[in-house]
Amino acid sequence: MSETLFRTERDSLGEIQVPADALYGPQTQRAVENFPITGQKPYRAFVWSMALIKRAAAEVNRDVGLLDAKIADAIIQAGEEVMVDKWAAQFVVDPFQAGAGTSHNMNINEVMANRATVIMGGTLGQYSVNANDHVNMSQSTNDCIPTAIRLGCLWRLEELLGVVSGLAAALQAKAVEFDDVVKSGRTHLQDAVPVRLGQEFGGYARTVERDVERIRRAAEGLRRLGIGGTATGTGLNAHREYHPRMVKVMTQVSGLQLYTSDNLFESMQSMADMADFSASLRTLAITLVRIANDLRLLSSGPSTGFDEIRLPAVQPGSSIMPGKVNPVLAEMLDMAMFHVIGLDTAVSLASQAGQLELNVMMPIIAHDLFEMMHVVIGSVKAFTERCVVGIKVNRPKAEGWLARNTIVVTALNPIIGYSVGAALVKEALSRDLTVQEVALEKSAQGLLKHKETGQPIGEAEIKSIFSDMRKFTEGGLVGGGGGGG
Repeated sequence: MSETLFRTERDSLGEIQVPADALYGPQTQRAVENFPITGQKPYRAFVWSMALIKRAAAEVNRDVGLLDAKIADAIIQAGEEVMVDKWAAQFVVDPFQAGAGTSHNMNINEVMANRATVIMGGTLGQYSVNANDHVNMSQSTNDCIPTAIRLGCLWRLEELLGVVSGLAAALQAKAVEFDDVVKSGRTHLQDAVPVRLGQEFGGYARTVERDVERIRRAAEGLRRLGIGGTATGTGLNAHREYHPRMVKVMTQVSGLQLYTSDNLFESMQSMADMADFSASLRTLAITLVRIANDLRLLSSGPSTGFDEIRLPAVQPGSSIMPGKVNPVLAEMLDMAMFHVIGLDTAVSLASQAGQLELNVMMPIIAHDLFEMMHVVIGSVKAFTERCVVGIKVNRPKAEGWLARNTIVVTALNPIIGYSVGAALVKEALSRDLTVQEVALEKSAQGLLKHKETGQPIGEAEIKSIFSDMRKFTEGGLVGGGGGGG
């Protein structure tokens, strides 16, 4: 066992004990002691994005002659190690921390300073590379954290869009597979005119595709970076060329398309771009809750529900009722999306809580945005792979419900008129017959007449109208309009 479990370090508040093998230093240790809130650690996106900023700053400061080349190269190496997740255990500050994110910023600074010190042949805690003077050169928490939020969201953007696009593609595949299944439409949860099951799924697919477009559009605002504004937006203590050089280097290193800001004050003060991106995820969540609930309805039963589709049976549904199978993936998606909607509410409240030159609520904006993306990616991927791709149609049940749907009388409206159609529905329901059966009966008795000409409608015309339910789903007038004899 090591004789020394801790090392003594000092900051502006005095001495503090830091774990002997920790890459972090005194300010991180104070944050660990001050904020034992959840036990959660920062998302990797937040660590990666901050390390990218520090690594780029070292290169820029070196190239403009502000930072010694050996120190800069050591910081660059340390930053690249952090970016590939080599020192993940060293990032220990709870998401609920001091305002603005100073604790997270210093956690990064101290880890990279200690690692760079070791790279240059020094020992932990020696700080031949200084956390503030070298790693944090030309930076402030106030411009680093909003920049890191933007970068962290962009880091997983293509993964997020790929997963959501995968769901849209799976729904569209089902739309094609189910296109010949004509079933009862429903509005207000009551019978409505026929639709094709493929049309329902095609609607779901297009809605998700539009959410992909919405997220991508919102993400464009995140590409404007306020790095170089330092503490308040004035750029104090940063080289005149620092801002554009930083954006260029971070674009090269990350492969992301990034832009300079036309107003550093705006890019630091305002969380509107983050709130906009969050809102696009909330809108996706609303879409997915609706779709998940529709699938739960359409698969309900099976004996006493709609039972028009069958979801994959992935696990037993009851500890007491044998044979019960529940729509667990749809239920999971609902819960995940409720969580996303709640996180968006937190982001919205935090985004409006800034004052003057700074929004001190940035740590929770960062954490919640990264969590939203993480939850969406995981839940949508599972829902697509474990549920949507395995959905089967129960054709007899769908066709059976359609046969009993009295609202197909709507197809007769252009011929017999709304009032006569309503009377047919009322009679069919009271006698437990189909509308077709009642219409044919009335036709045989000469009691069903064209609303315009008053001429009787023959049984052959009635049978022709109801012979192919698919034509009810393709728009236009059925049966040639209101004329004829």
